[in-house]
Amino acid sequence: MKLRDKIFSDKPVNLDRQWELDLARSVIIFCLALIHCTIECTSDEGLVSGIPYLFDTIIGGPFSAPMYMFVMGIGMAYTKKNTPEHHFRRGLHIFVLGYILNICRFLIPYSIGYAITGDYAVYMEPLLYKVLCNDILTFAGLAMMLIALFMKIKLSGGMMLIIATIMCALGTVFNGVDVQNPLGNIFLGYLIGTEDAAGLVLSDFPLFNWMIFPTFGYAFAAVLKRVKDKKLFYLTVSLPAIIIAIVYFSYGITHEVGMFGEGQNCYYHMIFTDVLASLTLTVGMAGVNYLILQILPHKVFYIAWTISENITAVYFTHWVLVSLIVNVLIYIVRGTTELAPGIVMILGSAISIVSIIIGYYWNKCVNRRRVNAKTT
Repeated sequence: MKLRDKIFSDKPVNLDRQWELDLARSVIIFCLALIHCTIECTSDEGLVSGIPYLFDTIIGGPFSAPMYMFVMGIGMAYTKKNTPEHHFRRGLHIFVLGYILNICRFLIPYSIGYAITGDYAVYMEPLLYKVLCNDILTFAGLAMMLIALFMKIKLSGGMMLIIATIMCALGTVFNGVDVQNPLGNIFLGYLIGTEDAAGLVLSDFPLFNWMIFPTFGYAFAAVLKRVKDKKLFYLTVSLPAIIIAIVYFSYGITHEVGMFGEGQNCYYHMIFTDVLASLTLTVGMAGVNYLILQILPHKVFYIAWTISENITAVYFTHWVLVSLIVNVLIYIVRGTTELAPGIVMILGSAISIVSIIIGYYWNKCVNRRRVNAKTT
């Protein structure tokens, strides 16, 4: 029997929950506050080595957002509500939620900080850019709506991936555009990576550069659904993927090129080759998570699923807590947000745990209200 026939069925058979992807998302969720506390509480010089470098550039780099977007794409294909209308509404909801988050983590805390300290440079000068910036929620919403439009015109997963690949190549070509207008840079930055001389523009996760991640996940799901031997599949696919990714990223780290170069836009405005390497890593890590679950007790499956289900609420909560605690409380008390790496790890872990708990009960209350609304 050929290897292909050992791994794949002629029809979809792997339609149950993909627990390895829940584990991947739950690990990302826990690391979020550690990553963002590290960025907020460490100087630029401190981020270039040691634990801060690990969380900012490695864990907070190819191991986080690419995997999150990849898993989002798979989830769109696996959900029972896999319709263009559902995905478009969901995407619009997430897009709007991105603005609400910016109000809660920037506008409100920064206004409080300015009212107490009167520090215009810290709180007011970057406020317009921060409130209107495109973060991963904004990108996720746009990407979900675009995939919904692709589905509406009945494009195959392969055709979606071709379009996303072309978009990524164009995004690489047009990286670093400056239209000499703040609002122009902000809103064009939703699509391609924009920059300005002052370094105030926050063009994170531009659609053209990052669209390939959820699209690849959506196309990958069609393959995953036909897998009848997941262990053999991941051993065959993920092992070489991990090796390729390790070689590529080791070169990037040691030579400080690509996403490992100087400045955060090397990551947020990810170039085409970095994108391909990150996609390779996501496939490799999916296999790693699958193998990890084979040796862990079954209750870990439920814990991972529970955390994974609440990812949006946890993401929202952790950012609000990080901003209030670091940019308001710590800055007002100490006059700086910089902390020792050990303290940052403790603070980030505490915020992660609190955010996961709040996210769990928040979604529990929301779901209860939905059930009550249907029965009344």
